[in-house]
Amino acid sequence: MLQEVFKRYETKYLLTEDMFRRLMLAAGGSFQPDQYEQYQISNIYFDTPDCQLIRRSLEKPVYKEKLRLRAYGTGIDQDSQVFPELKKKYDRVVYKRRIQMSLREARDCFYMGKETGRRDQIFQELDYVMKRYGLVPMACITYERQAYTCCLDRRIRLTFDWNLLGRSWDLDLGSGVFGDRILEKGMVLMELKTAGAVPLWLSHIFSRLEIFPASFSKYGTYYQNYLIPEMASEKTAVKEGGRRCA
Repeated sequence: MLQEVFKRYETKYLLTEDMFRRLMLAAGGSFQPDQYEQYQISNIYFDTPDCQLIRRSLEKPVYKEKLRLRAYGTGIDQDSQVFPELKKKYDRVVYKRRIQMSLREARDCFYMGKETGRRDQIFQELDYVMKRYGLVPMACITYERQAYTCCLDRRIRLTFDWNLLGRSWDLDLGSGVFGDRILEKGMVLMELKTAGAVPLWLSHIFSRLEIFPASFSKYGTYYQNYLIPEMASEKTAVKEGGRRCA
C-alpha cells in the first residue's frame, strides 16, 4: 500500500566508504535491508526560474518547502508510475505528502499545466504550490540508494546514497541516469530517519566512529556548484550579445 503522508525527523551524515563499512560492522546486526534494499532514485526538482525555493532553503529558515517528481528504478517510460511529492520542514520535523500517477499524466499536469480532473486533497496541495510560485522543472538529481530498517524499532531507517548526479538539461525522468557529479567519488550520503530522538545505543555507535551530522542538500549543492555559474554565464552572454547588437 502506498504511503502518502510522512512525518519524521531526518538527519544527514557524510561518510567515506570506509566509514560506511565500519558502521555496518558495528550496527549492521541491528538493521536489516528494507523490502527493496538497493535501487535507483531519480528526481525532478521544481523551482521558480530564479531558484527562489532553493535560495530560501539554503538560508536555513525555520520553515521551508520543496516540490519534486520522483521515480524508482531504471527503464522509466511514459507509463511508469512516479510520485509527485511536497516536502515541508518545520523546526527540524519533516512532513512529506505524495501521490502516485503515470509519468505521462505527471508531465501533462506539472510540465504542461493541463487539467487532470483529480480533486484529491494532496493533489490540490501540490497544484496550489505549483501555481503559487509559478514552478518549473529546474534540475534532475539521481542516485543509487541502499536502505535499512532497524530490527528493534521499524520507525528507524538508515539510507545510503551513492553516485549523486545532477543536470539542468533534458529534464525528463525517462531520459536515463547521467549528469554532473554532486558528491565526490568515494563519499556516501547517509540519512537517519526517526519518529523522535535518536536512540542512545545508536548515538554511542556514531560517536565512537566519529560520525557527526552534516548540513547537505542534494539540490542545494547542485544549485551552488552548477546552476549559479550556469545562470551567471547566461547573463554574461546576454549582456555581451546586447553590446554586440548595439
